Amino acid sequence: MAKKRSRRYWILAGVLSIVGMLAYIQFGLRRPVGEGPAGPDVDNAAFVTGEAWTDQPVLLLGIGDSVTRGLGAQNTSHSYFERLRENPADEFSDMQGKCLSAVLPQLTATNLAVSGSTSLDHMEVITSQLPDLESPEDVFGLVVMTTGGNDLIHSYGRRPPVEGAMYGATLEQAKPWIVKFQDRLEQMFDRVTDHFPAGCEIFVGDIYDPTDGVGDAPSIFLPPWPDGLAIHAQYNDTIRQVAAERPNVHVVPLHATFLGHGSHCRQFWRSNYDANDPHYWFYSNIEDPNDRGYDAIRRVFLNSIVEHHHAIGNRPGSPASAAPSLPVEPSDPS
Repeated sequence: MAKKRSRRYWILAGVLSIVGMLAYIQFGLRRPVGEGPAGPDVDNAAFVTGEAWTDQPVLLLGIGDSVTRGLGAQNTSHSYFERLRENPADEFSDMQGKCLSAVLPQLTATNLAVSGSTSLDHMEVITSQLPDLESPEDVFGLVVMTTGGNDLIHSYGRRPPVEGAMYGATLEQAKPWIVKFQDRLEQMFDRVTDHFPAGCEIFVGDIYDPTDGVGDAPSIFLPPWPDGLAIHAQYNDTIRQVAAERPNVHVVPLHATFLGHGSHCRQFWRSNYDANDPHYWFYSNIEDPNDRGYDAIRRVFLNSIVEHHHAIGNRPGSPASAAPSLPVEPSDPS
């Protein structure tokens, strides 16, 4: 009898082990990317009339890291920068005609973003590499930026943390680097604004979190970082604070949009779980989006641009620049 009972215990233990292993694979390791459109809807109102937002020359300028460069997209035309500029040949049906070239007839584009670059590099780009404008008094700047993400994740815990590569730092170590990041942001936004005497609007993404707000770095195959979430939050707070002090700078909510689409996308018990799209929006290198992630980024950038599109083509201080923004239907990014 005792031998039969022992055998049943061993069978039960084996079954539980198999179930546990399958559950771990399903909810811990399996990260399907899904298919089709990703992210919020884009309001039709600014595009359906076929009317131009302005006849003034507009330069779409990209500044930043690999997110703005497009690393991880299926092809160049699927990067968020290029999808903002022009619909790709295989555009989703709900986004046909919703791009900047459809409403800005004198649009040109230059992308200065560099994969692997940090906010220190972006400061240098803005200082020395902004494109010359043939007619500065006429060209309006429409600037899209992603900055600061590589400051946090480099060098992936392989080396002691330093400014611009602070992975593994304590919050106390990071505080002076956060102050310097704030100073750089202020200088970058002001220098870009000064570069466009005819006016410019700057749209900067905050920094997403591949751990879906959990902060367990091993889930994205990196060493533990106890203060990582706190430092990440302060970087995002800095972006929002500096932007709020400038009427022409707007924060694009990448952080909120990507929650539920990182390493815990299958875990339905998480508060950030997205039942409508429980899929992974990150590329194989963890830090960049995949193709669907870039679609989502394009949509939230475009929604922010649409919200402030009345300012495009209006000189700073002109009465038209104070026109009310077009309302955009709120969406639940999680």
